[in-house]
Amino acid sequence: MKPEHKKEIEEIIGKMECPKGFRCYESGLEALCSAKDIGTEVCLECLEEDPPECKFALTVGDSYLFGDSYLCACPLRIYICKKLKK
Repeated sequence: MKPEHKKEIEEIIGKMECPKGFRCYESGLEALCSAKDIGTEVCLECLEEDPPECKFALTVGDSYLFGDSYLCACPLRIYICKKLKK
């Protein structure tokens, strides 16, 4: 990982709390939750099997119309996806 990415990640970590103990970063980016870039700067599409268990998961509109769709609003996961393409 480039030093500038490590610095930015550490700045993000310093500004948030993670109930999973920053497992994604501590694992060397190996233990990442499943998410997909959908072209916005503020969220990803959450592809996890049980998103409501995550404090960063947001529901998308009316589940009748959109099914069980969730967005990921974790700043660290968003950075990793968008900047590191993981």
